[in-house]
Amino acid sequence: MSNSHTAPIAGLTAAQARQRGLPASAALGWLGAGWRDLMTSPASSFFYGLVVFAISVAIVAGLLFVGRDYILFPAIAAFMVVGPLVAIGLYEKSRLIGANRPSSLGRMLFVRPASGAQVLFTGVILLGLALLWMRSAVIVYALFFGLRPFPGMDHIVPMLFTTGIGWAMLATGTIIGGIFAAFSFAISVFSIPMLLDERTDAFTAMGTSISIVWNNRRVMIAWGAIVLGLTVVGLLTGFVGLIVIFPLLGHATWHAYRAMK
Repeated sequence: MSNSHTAPIAGLTAAQARQRGLPASAALGWLGAGWRDLMTSPASSFFYGLVVFAISVAIVAGLLFVGRDYILFPAIAAFMVVGPLVAIGLYEKSRLIGANRPSSLGRMLFVRPASGAQVLFTGVILLGLALLWMRSAVIVYALFFGLRPFPGMDHIVPMLFTTGIGWAMLATGTIIGGIFAAFSFAISVFSIPMLLDERTDAFTAMGTSISIVWNNRRVMIAWGAIVLGLTVVGLLTGFVGLIVIFPLLGHATWHAYRAMK
């Protein structure tokens, strides 16, 4: 990312220097560019999506097997927090395509970010945020339903949607979850591509990502809605849709980053 993201351009404030003035419809352009990258040597991207699908199914199956189904929904939400880190190989493929250089599955799986271990440090922060989100969901449940055992997936839906306390918990959980989602989106959407692309530190990358999102709220709200909507589609298909959706969003996110650079 250019120096305009770390210092104001002459005559402009730091905030003004990060305003791109893009319409909300620009988010669809990023999605289209991501699709073109996906269809360039598609086998590698689909394999990447297949790995994400397999890991997702394994995690859900593992939680159900050990009787931890009560953290299933928070775990799915946490997946969205660490998703940008998981997608770094897809960013690398799009970066190589943009530079007219050959890409391969090996280069996607064994990425060498320009910022080195700072990517791992950012990953630790994102993982910590995901765990905090999961723990907060458990606390919200306990605040409304006490320390009673989780009733299981067959009974939790009637509890939530047919009782007043259930609706209250849903409202509270939605607000808290929305705060976590917005913050995690803001710190990660551009920080991981930035750490891949140039030498910088994790906190600078995350701070820059927040600044770009805040100063380009219109298009970033549209992009966030697209990411959320497609992710929900992937989840509703039993994770099968993620085989296509995850690499598509990964490639498109790189183009979002390039548009804001």
